[in-house]
Amino acid sequence: MKKLWSNLGRVFCVLSFSLCFLQPVVVYGASELANIQAQIKKTEQQNKKLEQQVQTSNKEVESTKKKLVKAADRVSTLEEQRGAVAKKIKELDAQRDELERELKQNQERIADAASSILFVASHPSFDSENMREYVLTSAILSGAADSFDAEIQKATEQIKKLEKIRDERAIEKEKLDRTAKRYADEKDELDKLLRTRSAQNQKLRTKQSELQKKLRDLSARAKTISELSAGVGSSEMSSDSRFSIRKLNKPVKGRVVVHFAEKTALGLKSDGWYIRVRGNALVMAPADGVVKFADSFKGFGKVVIMSHKNGYNTVMTNLGEINVMLGQEVLAGEPIGRMNSDKPEMYLEVRRGDKAVDPARLFKEKD
Repeated sequence: MKKLWSNLGRVFCVLSFSLCFLQPVVVYGASELANIQAQIKKTEQQNKKLEQQVQTSNKEVESTKKKLVKAADRVSTLEEQRGAVAKKIKELDAQRDELERELKQNQERIADAASSILFVASHPSFDSENMREYVLTSAILSGAADSFDAEIQKATEQIKKLEKIRDERAIEKEKLDRTAKRYADEKDELDKLLRTRSAQNQKLRTKQSELQKKLRDLSARAKTISELSAGVGSSEMSSDSRFSIRKLNKPVKGRVVVHFAEKTALGLKSDGWYIRVRGNALVMAPADGVVKFADSFKGFGKVVIMSHKNGYNTVMTNLGEINVMLGQEVLAGEPIGRMNSDKPEMYLEVRRGDKAVDPARLFKEKD
């Protein structure tokens, strides 16, 4: 009996020891497990939907950019055509005014010639005793008649030429009027696309404040455009020094008035091109790239600096309006702003690393 109690005691101790190390085990019911699995599946679906939205948003941004490139090209071409037509009309107006002035002078000379003829005709002298006066009168009458005929002929030619100029002007004016609505529609479409792009770039704005402050500090310290361009940095250098296989279009349509290494009006050697443009002309990205600076800079108006592949930067000055943001990726031909109508001359500088590059190596001079 004593042995039995002893065995029972040992069994009890073993059970007590075992129970001390046992942990509670949670067992889910079938309904709870199904609920967790449903939540996981819902989260996965939400993530997938979010990824699709991001992809769609990115596609929309790219689509907007491509549309902007096409719209900007159409608007820029129309602006150039309208500018050329307006210039032609102005030249025709100057020719017309000059012809009208000459015609008025001719009318006065014709009137004088006619007066001479009438005077001589009204005072004939046929006396045989005064033959000298008769010969003189005949000579004067003949000369006045010849002068009269010449002036009449000249006036007739001028009138024909004036009519031709007026007809040509009417044709040019009709061309200008024809493009007016088309231009307005294209410009409205461009403005809508610019607003769409601005809305799509909202996420960039959250990253801008710190970068903007840094660039404004740099802008305040930089003494020259070259220093500013070097300060904003550029893309990585590459062994391939070519910017593009084919030459690029200038960022703005216009005439190069000062070339690389030529003397400027101040007598300094130019590190870029000075391009004379129409006021308010559309400015487009010369190549794919990233906006590294978009703000005012002392003496250069509003400035846009873009970084392109292989360490190249392009600097564009004297803009009156900027339509891009810092850090924005821009396609070649995408609108980035408009020129200052009060200062229609862009200074275009190209830099690779810390050196200025002749824009002629990269850009077509003629549009």
